[in-house]
Amino acid sequence: MWATIKGFAERHPRLTAWIALAIGMVAILLWSARDVGLTPSQLLALVIATIVLAGLCVWIISWEDEEEASTESQSSKR
Repeated sequence: MWATIKGFAERHPRLTAWIALAIGMVAILLWSARDVGLTPSQLLALVIATIVLAGLCVWIISWEDEEEASTESQSSKR
């Protein structure tokens, strides 16, 4: 089972980061909103927005990886 998870994480690092970040962010959201008195539909909307936000964070962070790869490929051509 761990080998399967590790293989998936190696093949899909951004998706794995999105899942891990979303789980952490949703856990913090649910813990923080436990005494606020939100309706289930409001809480669902917040959870969905949090998951989308986690995906955007991973996507923005990946821009730096793409820039580093581009810089390395240009320096290797010289």
